[in-house]
Amino acid sequence: MKKAEVVILSGFLGTGKTTLLKRILLDEKEKGRSVAVLMNELGDVSIDSDAVESDVPLKELLGGCICCTIQDKLESQLQGLLLEHRLDVIYIETTGAAHPVEVLDAVLSPLFADKLGIKGIITTVDGTLWLNRQTFNPQIHQLLLEQVKHADIILINKSDMLKDAEQARVTMEIQSLNPNGKSILTTFSKMPLSLLDSVDGGKKKANVHTHVHSDLRLDTFLYRFKSQIEQARFEEFLRGLPDSIYRIKGYVWFSHSQYPDLFQYSYGTPLFLKEYMKMPMNLVFIGQVSDWSVIESQLCQMER
Repeated sequence: MKKAEVVILSGFLGTGKTTLLKRILLDEKEKGRSVAVLMNELGDVSIDSDAVESDVPLKELLGGCICCTIQDKLESQLQGLLLEHRLDVIYIETTGAAHPVEVLDAVLSPLFADKLGIKGIITTVDGTLWLNRQTFNPQIHQLLLEQVKHADIILINKSDMLKDAEQARVTMEIQSLNPNGKSILTTFSKMPLSLLDSVDGGKKKANVHTHVHSDLRLDTFLYRFKSQIEQARFEEFLRGLPDSIYRIKGYVWFSHSQYPDLFQYSYGTPLFLKEYMKMPMNLVFIGQVSDWSVIESQLCQMER
């Protein structure tokens, strides 16, 4: 079954996400691809929805951030888009306050994770704001760093307002923070849209096994259980997980239970919640892991 690609547009307030979205949608229209857009606004009034033409399916999520207060709304809107349209790609424009890991966690519901493929994250950065980021409070400063750290493509906007030395400094700092991301100096979010084709959602070629530690990026992995497992073995597996796995969520069916448990894992802390119906046995992982085969092998062993 063909999956709908998901591209997340990240970046702080006023850094050019909507301008970028408009450019991308024009390009997708020329290619004839089936596209949908999810726009998230912290306020109760939509500001940028007119950027999306009427023939593009648009879902708006208002009054909160999809990575914390309105995750349930996001899930229902995504479900609706997948049911109503045969999509090639969904673009999600986040609020300026959104953390990339939390957004991925919100997007990848175990109920339909097998219908989506994360293409990548594009982060827009205001070059002048970046140089002055130390003036923000520690939470905002850290958010700016995280939005850059987990991106596949970083657009350094308003580069025309920077001197040559400042352009070099911003580029060097961002590349040092995220050496695997593609950093581009831009104005008005003008980027070669062919760059999107080079983003592969973290999928590695089957014959690539060397230098895995130099290729870490924020990535996702979906495992489908085929049978019940022993809870003790699963908990032993959790204790051995690396710190680079940030989130796990899905359904796990233990051999002593009549129904699966809803399982959630956040930065080392597991949580099991009883369910009282049969659920899809999908388990979604989010982390900086370049080779998921070890995790997959360990999970397969539990089913034997």
